[in-house]
Amino acid sequence: MGAGRRPGYAPATGRTPADPHAQFRSLQASLLFCPTCREATPARERLLLVLPSGNKYEYRCSRCGTSTGEKTDQQDTTLILS
Repeated sequence: MGAGRRPGYAPATGRTPADPHAQFRSLQASLLFCPTCREATPARERLLLVLPSGNKYEYRCSRCGTSTGEKTDQQDTTLILS
C-alpha cells in the first residue's frame, strides 16, 4: 500500500451523477411507529393497487397487523396498450 492510502477507501473522482436524488426515489421502510403497539416495529410492505402512474403500497405492523403507512411509486414508464 502506498503512503496515505487507507484500505477500502476510494478517493472522489470529481464526477457528480446526473440526478443526485435518484438514489432516494424508491425507499423501503423497515421500521415504522405502530399506534397499537406504541413503538417502532418491523413493517411489512403490501401491494394494494397497480396504477398507470405507479404502484400503491401499504405498510402494516408485523406484530399486530395495524396499517402504519402507505406509499405510491412514481413510474416514469409510458403505458402502451395494443
